[in-house]
Amino acid sequence: MLLNTDRLRLRPVQPTDRDLLVALDADPEVMRFVSGGPATSPETVAEWIIPRTQEQQRAHGTGMWLQFTGTGAFAGWVQLRTPRHSSAAELELSYRLPRTMWGHGYASEGAAALVSVMFTTTDTQRIFAGTHVVHGASRRVMERLGMRLAADSDVTALGHPDAMVEYEILRDQWAAARGRGTVRVRPARRHSDPGSARPQSA
Repeated sequence: MLLNTDRLRLRPVQPTDRDLLVALDADPEVMRFVSGGPATSPETVAEWIIPRTQEQQRAHGTGMWLQFTGTGAFAGWVQLRTPRHSSAAELELSYRLPRTMWGHGYASEGAAALVSVMFTTTDTQRIFAGTHVVHGASRRVMERLGMRLAADSDVTALGHPDAMVEYEILRDQWAAARGRGTVRVRPARRHSDPGSARPQSA
């Protein structure tokens, strides 16, 4: 499924995207809250990350979407996946952007598009995401999506910089907020697939 927002074009990940993903994870600042800095190996990207998310797409219609600006610049990825240890109708959100794309609202715009699609075309009841307490930029993305601290979160964790916190948005909460700051999503035609002309990594 291809998607358009006002500023982005999104498409599911492909095996030929290996170099884009490897280059993204090669930046220690990008990986600071993921691995502590070390990059993801090309082998891991090609043999595990891409096949796993493509299987998610085939089985559940979820997975990783790469996003590109109107000029074709790579603007990172957003992902919704089924949790491995849960049978509930819920999805886990994650996102990762090149440093040059930080601060432009691309993470929240792309994520809002996928959240909208999942809540309107599947029986998903809850979407959640985790982040470090000190990762203010990531928490702001979640808050712009209408997510709030999960109901069972330990609020005392907010006083511990090394702690993780979980945010969530429920289906009825999302539905009640529709029209207030939501992102317009338009299914893209095949000929507008940003992957048809190899975009340049930002």
